[in-house]
Formats: sequence, C-alpha cells, structure tokens
Amino acid sequence: MASLARKRVALWGWGREGRAAYHAIRARLPQQPLALFCSETESAGAAALNDPLLSVEREATGGALSAFDVVIKSPGISPYKPEAVFAAERGTRFIGGTALWFAEHADDGTMARTFCVTGTKGKSTTTALLARLLRAAGLRTALAGNIGLPLLELIDESADAWAIELSSYQTRDVADSGARLRIAVVTNIHPEHLDWHGSERRYVDDKLALLTEAKPQIAVLNAEDPVLAALALPDSEIHWYGHARGWHLRGDALHRGDAFVMDTSSLPLPGRHNRGNLCAVLTALEAFGLDAVSLAPHAASFQPLPNRLQPLGERDGIRYVNDSISTTPHATLAALALYAHRQVAVLVGGHDRGLPWEEFADAMHERAPHAIVTLGHGVAGQNGDRIHALLSPMAAEGRFALSQARDLEDALAQARAALPDGGVVLLSPGAPSFGLYRDYVARGRHFAELAGFDPDSISGIAGMGIA
Repeated sequence: MASLARKRVALWGWGREGRAAYHAIRARLPQQPLALFCSETESAGAAALNDPLLSVEREATGGALSAFDVVIKSPGISPYKPEAVFAAERGTRFIGGTALWFAEHADDGTMARTFCVTGTKGKSTTTALLARLLRAAGLRTALAGNIGLPLLELIDESADAWAIELSSYQTRDVADSGARLRIAVVTNIHPEHLDWHGSERRYVDDKLALLTEAKPQIAVLNAEDPVLAALALPDSEIHWYGHARGWHLRGDALHRGDAFVMDTSSLPLPGRHNRGNLCAVLTALEAFGLDAVSLAPHAASFQPLPNRLQPLGERDGIRYVNDSISTTPHATLAALALYAHRQVAVLVGGHDRGLPWEEFADAMHERAPHAIVTLGHGVAGQNGDRIHALLSPMAAEGRFALSQARDLEDALAQARAALPDGGVVLLSPGAPSFGLYRDYVARGRHFAELAGFDPDSISGIAGMGIA
C-alpha cells in the first residue's frame, strides 16, 4: 500500500470492492490524492464522503485512464476492455484490491496460513466448508474474498488461518502481488465468463494463473477434472483428491485411500459434486498438517450456502429449489442429476455470454426432466430463445415439455402448470442474471418471493469474517 504514495492513483468501480479499496488506502495514505471512475448513480455516494482529495470522474476512456500510474479496478471490470488495453499499453498498471491485500501480507507470515480456493463451480461451498472445519480444529479463521467480503475490509485483521475464495476475475491478483501462498485449491474448470475474458482459452489461463503464475507451495487438485489432471506444476507439490489413493467417494461412502471414513448421504451437501468439495477440503486440511479424518464428521454441522441447490420448502405438493448461482449449462446438468428421481420443471436462461448449450442438449436425449421453461423470451441480451431453439426438435419428439417465458413470474406459472401431480420446480438458469437482475442473489430472492417464501430468511451466508 505504501508504494502507492506519490503515484497518480485511480479507483475504477464503486461497488463494495471499490469502497473497500478506498477506505484501506485512505487509512494508510490520508493525504493521497485519488480519482474515482464510477457511474452517475454511484457518484452521489462518493460525493457524500466530502473528501477534498477524491475527484469523481464519469467516463473511463482510454485517454482518461492512461493519465494514472495505477488503476485499482473492481473485479467485474475486465482488463481486456479496449480502454483498459489502451491505457495499459501506455504504462498504466491495473490491479485489483485482492492484489493489494496479498502484497500487504506477503512477508508477515500470513501466506503460510492462507488457503485460496477457485474453480468454475463449487468454490464458495468449498471455501465456506473449509472455514467451518478449520474453526472446528480450534483455529481463528477468516472467511472472505469473492464469497461476499472483500479482503481489504479485513486489511488490519489477523487470523490463524485464511480461507479465501477467488473468482476468475481475481486469480491473477495473487501472482500480481508477488506473494506466495501456502495452499491453492482448484475444484474444476469449465467455460464461463467468456464475455469478461474474451475467449475460453483466456478464461482457462486466467483461472489457472493461481497455479501456474502464483506458484503456491501446495496445489490441491481434482483428479476427475481433465483440465486439471493434465497440468504439470514443477514449482508446487500436488495433492490430488477424487483419486483412489487420496480422499474420494465410492457412492456415498467417503474414503481416504482404501480406508472407509464415513457415510456422506445425510450431510447437508446436496449432490455428489458437493460431497466432492468435501474431499477437496479434507485434502487441503491434511496438506496443512491437520487430522482430516477426525475433522470430517464436523461437516454434518455445515450450514449450506444460499442460492446453491437450496431447498426453499413445499407449497401445494410442489418443492421449490433455488440454484440461482448456476451460471453454466454444466451446473444445470449437475442440479438435474440430483433430482433425477423426481418430476422436475427446470427454469433455464439468462444473460447470453456466448457459452455453448450443445452438451446440455445432448444430455437431454438420455436424462431430460419433465419440463423445461426458458427465460427471457424476446428480451435483448438473454439466451433463453437460443436455448429454446436448440431444444425444440427434441421437445417435438415428446421427450419433455418445452415452453418460453418472458420473466421469472411467467416461468414459475408455467412450471407449476407442468406439474399438476406435484414435483420439483428448480431454478437453475445456467446463465448469469445480468440484464434482468443486479446479481444471482437478487434473482434467487425474487424466485423465493414468487414461490411464497421469505427472501430474507434464505439469503445470509453464515460465518463470514473472522471467527
């Protein structure tokens, strides 16, 4: 943080991450002039600070950005945007708040107690479960990062262990910081966020930068993921899970090598993929030097995260499940697999970022739900109509009922009508919420409200922060 002094510094974005960066910098550098690029609606909040050393700019053009030595951008802003590329070519350095936190703690011993978790799916549950079991081991543990608490809000805090979730927007921040963390966990790699990264190849490279460029001492990897299984990491010690010699599942039975440890069928971890996340956590704990076998039963007290295959309850014989965080077709397939034994009407579709749905369509030949309702009919920027067109030939053969809805209220009505004898209405969109909702949380809350449940009662993540 001290290296920012006497540099021309700007913030880009005024969401929670942007505000955390501002307060962290101001606490350490009270006389540092700062510029802020943000939207018109955000500028009022910034102006209310009455900070004479903060200037608010409206338009983040390439020319405007290139006037600064360092731009601290919010995670949702892609460094591949033309204006960012223009400024970077002229010497402006773009970093995230995550990089600042890691750089601040690179040499104070914190890295020896830090776990970073990423992956296309499962990273939030894995990080929260990791924090739960670290606390069960008696360690004062921080749960932070992409899961909902910016690291810079904890810049002056200390902990025995840090469980940090990183999105693909943040993984390069660790390498940018120059810090070398102890343990990195990667759950899986599937195409996602192509609009931010620009291509599938760049998404994979950015995601894997946590391993290939940050070079953690220990890498905990999923042996069942083909991308991860093909990795060579000469600078890291690899610990595999999902492998017969390590922590893995045999049906519902959790094993450490050949040794049976426990039955997982009653754990609050819906779906085999979530129980695979438990294998990742136990592998990481073991690599850290803890007795993972004795800690495994504490998973029974884990509180599942909202919007992730979250059962809301039943109304008139219909069970409602909120999987709003599902933003890839692969995630939707995993959700359907969990309810393969039930009559299901699934709601799919959202912001179109170019992901292919052909694999999903192929899967419908063998394991289609009772009904599929596509969202966003006729709405610009939504992929529901594209999904509907892809699935129509199979629906015409009578494999499943298929319908289109403009919005979530309409979709829910159609899903209920498709289940006259009861069943499961599953919101698992396989796409982001942008265009119709602020984020997946708002989408999940609206689904709960439309289904007749209190959205406030289903939205909190337990254990955030240090405990």
